[in-house]
Amino acid sequence: MTTTTEMLQEILSNLKNLGNVEACAIASRDGLLMSSEMPGSVVGETFAAMSATMLGAAETAASELDNGLPSRVIVESKNGKLICMGAGPKALLVTMTASDAGLGLILLELDKAVEHIKEIL
Repeated sequence: MTTTTEMLQEILSNLKNLGNVEACAIASRDGLLMSSEMPGSVVGETFAAMSATMLGAAETAASELDNGLPSRVIVESKNGKLICMGAGPKALLVTMTASDAGLGLILLELDKAVEHIKEIL
């Protein structure tokens, strides 16, 4: 029987295999790391906590403007793109891509991954 942890890890492994995905993690809404695929230089717990804060702030801001909840938050820098998405009431999915990554396929796969995470949790 496959455990929840193994199923979450499989989702992240599939995302990493897309190419241009440098790091990804599934965290609780309060920023606790559940599962991750991180390079050695990234501290997963900090990555998860700051991403949860960022998504929570975006959701609060959008709610205050009666704009509905954002489907994702994307932060672009010269070194990469950080994409944070809610994955139901319990979790979020956060991904870091290369700076030159095209987001079309990545966003499509992230949407699928989020739906799968919702089913698991």
